Amino acid sequence: MNTTIKTSSITLSAAVREYLDKRLEKVRKLVIEHDGSLQCDVELARTTDHHRKGDIFKAEIHIVGAGRNLYAQAERPDLYSAIDGVQKEILAELKASKGKRVSLVRRSGARLKNIMKGLWPRGANGQDGEE
Repeated sequence: MNTTIKTSSITLSAAVREYLDKRLEKVRKLVIEHDGSLQCDVELARTTDHHRKGDIFKAEIHIVGAGRNLYAQAERPDLYSAIDGVQKEILAELKASKGKRVSLVRRSGARLKNIMKGLWPRGANGQDGEE
């Protein structure tokens, strides 16, 4: 997985980069890497320069490639908590997409099995194609 990190209105220190890499390890474990064609874009930003209260740090992750297009965003008062929040959201997105794929395979298999048993109508009008 190719990772690109972009920052806006903040500087990327070594400590923040190490923390981000540590959090992205869990994401890398869930992403199946056959050819390394996945692109992971991470954006860390400070949303405003004049506020002292409220959610001012933003973290975004966008994963594209191999039939996937996943996006997560978190805004928190602390940069580290924003990274943790976006990690939770992207992990939930990955697990949900995996569940959808597994469900589709299971439903397709069940439908094929019923067709083979003769329980499922194959024709457009509910008939077996006979007239």
